[in-house]
Amino acid sequence: MYNTLLIAELIVSVLLIIIVAMQPSKTNSASSALSGGAEQLFGKQKKRGFEAVLQRITSVLGTVFIVLAIVLAYLSAN
Repeated sequence: MYNTLLIAELIVSVLLIIIVAMQPSKTNSASSALSGGAEQLFGKQKKRGFEAVLQRITSVLGTVFIVLAIVLAYLSAN
């Protein structure tokens, strides 16, 4: 059981790294990165299409990663 969950944690972590690397950059230039992007504060737009799918997959994989980590910590303590 522990080894199966450990393998699942490894697979989820690799998938999470790949999905985060695939997401598009939020900054357009170096000046917006340094200024904090204040011009986009009130102009927030809802993500659509591919970006929305990547964001949902990232949140699901992140949640699964955290749950698996907690379960593995519990199993290793007992």
